Amino acid sequence: METQQTRGSWRRVAPALTLVVLAPMLAEVLPGATRTSALFVLPVEMGVWGCGALLIRAAVRHWRLGWRNMLLLSFALALAEEFVIQQSSLAPMVIQIVKGAPYARAFGVNWVYLLWALGYETVFVVFLPVALAELIFRDRREKPWLSKAGLGGAVLYFAVACFFAWFTWTQIARPKVFHVPAYVPPALTIEIGLAAIALLVLAAIGPARRLIARKVRPSMPPPPLIAGAFALIAAVLWYGLVLLGFNLRPDFPVPVAAAGGILLGLLVLIAFPRWAAHPNWRDAHAFAVIAGALTGSMGVGFIGFIGASPVDLYGKIVFDALALVLLIMLAVRLRRPAGGAGPSQSRS
Repeated sequence: METQQTRGSWRRVAPALTLVVLAPMLAEVLPGATRTSALFVLPVEMGVWGCGALLIRAAVRHWRLGWRNMLLLSFALALAEEFVIQQSSLAPMVIQIVKGAPYARAFGVNWVYLLWALGYETVFVVFLPVALAELIFRDRREKPWLSKAGLGGAVLYFAVACFFAWFTWTQIARPKVFHVPAYVPPALTIEIGLAAIALLVLAAIGPARRLIARKVRPSMPPPPLIAGAFALIAAVLWYGLVLLGFNLRPDFPVPVAAAGGILLGLLVLIAFPRWAAHPNWRDAHAFAVIAGALTGSMGVGFIGFIGASPVDLYGKIVFDALALVLLIMLAVRLRRPAGGAGPSQSRS
């Protein structure tokens, strides 16, 4: 009896815990942003990214909202990271591939890096982990995953992790690990960031949330392999923005980089929601997009490991290989029909 209760409790919390782990794994560990030698920060990343993604999903499911609401909340989480928590888009970059004047920095903001971060953190912290978790737990993807107690615990974990992320990065890592001067952003910049976050949250879950959640016009999706290839190419191209943000090509025209990033982002926002809203969109499409984007991110992330320590390089190889094996296992399982499961996505 006790074993059955334990299994029942695990079944209830498994989707939420899985998402809390998936968010930092997809966004940080597998691409190599968090290296093997720095895995001690994973609990903090689970609190910020994992609980952040979990709370966003909980809000969208609670109010029965759509992808635009999730997008706005994801932007809010990314802005919180970039302007308040770790302030990476405000402080001078700790790493410059080519030394010299910072790239695309004006009025105290790293603009191209900020553009990259908004897109990357929205997709790899929220959308892909949520979609992957809902594929893993297909029979529960339309249900809420948090009880009231779970919601309170997630909020508390998120708040504590945000403080630790701010403190360890701004007060310890920057001055003592990367040996760069401490940086305190202007109060006005922080206030603008907080105001933008509040407006995004209000638009997503406030009185106008139903207007934001209106359905998109569906478009016939391409075959899963084509959709996955599109996601892979987009992930690789998006990586170019962060390389520019780290001053890879100081002479590259900033307007071209910004326009290219915005155009790519709009293309993704136009294509994928319309495809996912079509009745022909299936679990195979969702899986292909997740696998394509993740494979592209993992593959291109090896650029940052040129000259890396063996521990970090081999650690990335092991983690990425394990991720590919697990994706293959999931693909095999998805070929079997889920009990009572219909098409893979809500048609919002």
